[in-house]
Amino acid sequence: MPSSGWSMHVPSEVTGEIGKMVALPCTYTYPHKMPSRTLTAIWRVREPYTGTIVFKCITHNTSEHCKTTIGSKNRYKLLGNPRQNNLSLQIDNLTWNDSNRYFCRVEFSGDSHDKYETRMGIKLHLIAAPRIVNVSVQTNPDHTFHATCTAEGEPLPTLTWVGPPSSSLSSISSANHQITKELHRLTHDGKYTCTAVNSLGRAEGAVYFYKFKAGSSSWILVPLFVALGIKFLGLLVILGIGAFWKGDGLMFPTRLSRQQAQESAYENLNRRINSISQSLPE
Repeated sequence: MPSSGWSMHVPSEVTGEIGKMVALPCTYTYPHKMPSRTLTAIWRVREPYTGTIVFKCITHNTSEHCKTTIGSKNRYKLLGNPRQNNLSLQIDNLTWNDSNRYFCRVEFSGDSHDKYETRMGIKLHLIAAPRIVNVSVQTNPDHTFHATCTAEGEPLPTLTWVGPPSSSLSSISSANHQITKELHRLTHDGKYTCTAVNSLGRAEGAVYFYKFKAGSSSWILVPLFVALGIKFLGLLVILGIGAFWKGDGLMFPTRLSRQQAQESAYENLNRRINSISQSLPE
């Protein structure tokens, strides 16, 4: 691709802070008078010419603003005016995924030679104050306990555990922008605080550790079991009394009905005898 008369000016590296915005400067020179043809501004990541396009805008004439056609979640914004040789880009709310190399490109419709792109690009370097990602106490296979603290930041933070007297055994591991420090074989109850520090600030996270002591807890459980036993016995007594009254109530009507049946049979027999005696001739 011929580049005679073309030039682009970009810094080799730009630093941005996580959660904030950053500007990627890019200006160019055009060997002829600025044409009024359609202009396209493009930003890629990773590789020049073939890298993924993260931003693209098009303007059809000199009086029209560059209309965005590609831009992830409106986080990308063109700061400069492409018609005035400025393709600078703003990225809002930076995340770790934005750490990449960026390439700016300009195209004019028509002649295939009217396009130019940086080859070296801009390296976006991200920094961040420390942030505690996780702090917890976990059980080991041998039934001992260890505390774990994970923090992120750039530069990578330094982690420090502060708490009750305990074993000095610890281990540290890191990957990318995260670091983890474990405190092994906790032996004392209390509050364990993890502090993360780098040149941009500090962060703290704490966890409380209390081991279950069966000897001291057994005396606390005795009154509880006694109270439950008393309630259970009271429930049995109530159920027994209820069953007694229910059974007696069922037996009483049974005796009464039998007595009434006998009296009725006796009365019927007397009536029959009286009727027979009256029907006999004197």
